[in-house]
Amino acid sequence: MRSVPEVAAPDRAAGERTLQLDAEHVFHSWSAQAHRSPLAIAGGSGSYVWDFDGTRYLDFSSQLVYTNIGHQHPAVVSAIQEQAARLCTVAPQHANDMRGEAARLVSELAPPGMRKVFFTNAGTEAIEHAARMARLHTGRIKLLSAYRSYHGATTTSINLTGDPRRWPSDLGSAGVVHFFGPFLYRSPFGAGSESEECERALRHLADVIAFEGPSTIAALVLETIPGTAGIMPPPDGYLAGVRELCDRHGIVYIADEVMAGFGRSGTWLAIDNWQVKPDLIAFAKGVTSGYVPLGGVIIADHIAATFSERVYPGGLTYSGHPLACATAVATITAMRDEHIVENAASIGATVLGPGLRELAARHPSVGDVRGLGVFWCVELVEDRTAKTPLDAESMSATVSACLHNGLLPFSSANRIHVVPPCTVSEDEARTGLQMLDDALSTADSAAR
Repeated sequence: MRSVPEVAAPDRAAGERTLQLDAEHVFHSWSAQAHRSPLAIAGGSGSYVWDFDGTRYLDFSSQLVYTNIGHQHPAVVSAIQEQAARLCTVAPQHANDMRGEAARLVSELAPPGMRKVFFTNAGTEAIEHAARMARLHTGRIKLLSAYRSYHGATTTSINLTGDPRRWPSDLGSAGVVHFFGPFLYRSPFGAGSESEECERALRHLADVIAFEGPSTIAALVLETIPGTAGIMPPPDGYLAGVRELCDRHGIVYIADEVMAGFGRSGTWLAIDNWQVKPDLIAFAKGVTSGYVPLGGVIIADHIAATFSERVYPGGLTYSGHPLACATAVATITAMRDEHIVENAASIGATVLGPGLRELAARHPSVGDVRGLGVFWCVELVEDRTAKTPLDAESMSATVSACLHNGLLPFSSANRIHVVPPCTVSEDEARTGLQMLDDALSTADSAAR
């Protein structure tokens, strides 16, 4: 049994100062600034974080679903310190050993024939550059993406995003067309089974391609497992069908693995669950466990060849930053040496999956449970038959109950996402489920 980390002595004055500075000077994302009430985090270790009052929380959010190796992994912290002492930074036009090694390790995780990696600072930039590569490679402009999706918040990536966060920044000239991906629980196709949902979703996508004009479409951008939009693993056969449609029409298939990759779904990349080969793979988050920001695009050889003699018109000041790449090398090495991906698969199959389904059977507020590895969603409803989403006030109360119990959740709309680190132990996973079980009683009071 893994020991629970020791928490530093409470320092309420430091906590108050942290919150004061935050309120006075920090502009928060996705927030009305006057209504922010952040938790001030003082430290963390493994699957836990704690505040300045000394209250410890079991981190079932992995922050923004990226601390895949947990907090403060000693080998990775040491690698960051060693690299900082040797070479903090170097411009991207120069070769550096850590960038080359990180690129090798990342490319080895991809399907064969994807040997090149372009590094970015984060996932949104990875999507931006993947889209640019596809447009230049094909000479086409349109991009397809699903409605239930999130791809980032810069210009192209926010237009590719399908969920309502896109609306305030939607640019009609961005050349993005959305379609419905498969989601049986709220099927847009009236399907009654996973196989029926798959068949109808592919037929719908084929129709969208036909009516938009296949010769106008550069790329199809798809989260292998949609994350923030609801953690919806695709039915068997869907991604293979997407690959076939792209091949048929000369469309570049871009897999967004920013959240689902690097062990999150119980495999190195989420595409491994369905054995498909995209043309471009966008990644970030788990590649460094968020210790130092890093993202990138894994590029199929035939697309990389487009830019062998032709200049690729794109770059970033910090592309392949040595400190970030050293972190990636240490993270991937730790994940391999400590069998962290295998742990994520085991925890999902033996603890989280069965445990969440058992909670669903007892709590009337749980409409659906779905996921893989350490990537699960609990969808909360007021009425199971009508599938009416739980209202915002009840969701807020449920999240507050989680925090009161010592559980730090990831919540979005009417959902609680159960996304602990890939290193989470069986005991920690079961403890978290018990805390969630208690908090769901709050949601039940609004269900009928």
